[in-house]
Amino acid sequence: MNRTCAVDELLDGFSLEMTGRDTGEVGAIRDIVPPGTRINVTFLGGEDLTLRRSAARAVKAAGFVPVPHISARRLASPAALSEHLATLAADGTVEYVFVVGGDPATPHGPYSDALSVIESGLLQAHGVRRVSIAGYPEGHPDIPPAALWSALTGKSAALRRTGLAGEVITQFGFDVDPVLDWIEDVRGLGIDAPVRIGVPGPAGVHRLLRFAGRFGVGTSASIARKYGLSLTNLMGTAGPDRFLRALATDYHPDRHGVVKVHFYTFGGLRATSQWIADFRGGRLT
Repeated sequence: MNRTCAVDELLDGFSLEMTGRDTGEVGAIRDIVPPGTRINVTFLGGEDLTLRRSAARAVKAAGFVPVPHISARRLASPAALSEHLATLAADGTVEYVFVVGGDPATPHGPYSDALSVIESGLLQAHGVRRVSIAGYPEGHPDIPPAALWSALTGKSAALRRTGLAGEVITQFGFDVDPVLDWIEDVRGLGIDAPVRIGVPGPAGVHRLLRFAGRFGVGTSASIARKYGLSLTNLMGTAGPDRFLRALATDYHPDRHGVVKVHFYTFGGLRATSQWIADFRGGRLT
């Protein structure tokens, strides 16, 4: 398979990420994003339930598949989780969810991590069928590597026990090598769920580096050059074209299993969607 075909295969079935503040852009991407594309709706601390609910409903109304985020440590009680899921079910947006521990250092209620939400039994009770969980190929600034691996294996096992389909969505990165090495390690543990590799959408260099610093993503000078980032021109922009082409070259289904890509839309939902359409159409060099 040549590299162009490999890139097309990786991009087939790509997913996107948005916040509640991006709701106004959902209608604008209907002509450039394939129907049925999964769009994750993040759970930000500054956005209330009404805003997130409106975003998920807008995604569904536009012909896409909403994937609402559930932040375990932000849930005050089982009743709060049940109420949130019941609301999603009433809107027809509960089938796919992404469950993550979340930002608060101290849980607001009984759920200390994503595993505790998965094991609660409430997801299935409200009609959830597929659960995405987080993966960190380059680690997490606040969580030791051993704890990350333990969490990943525990969540994967719990999904199998509860009969929920699962997939892993990774943190974004700028270097293909550690991502693919990590996926091989995941497969070595017997985890065969699909993996969606996090890819930063086109955005300003300064913005990309700020997010990278927050999440512990490697941005050495050599990695920056490989990706196409200019550390001397922070006012410039960068897209993931080099990353995607390198991924298409080095990805091997027999070793890495089912792999797709998930775009973090730091530069905006519409801008990222247009970039993907242009890239797939050969309009970017």
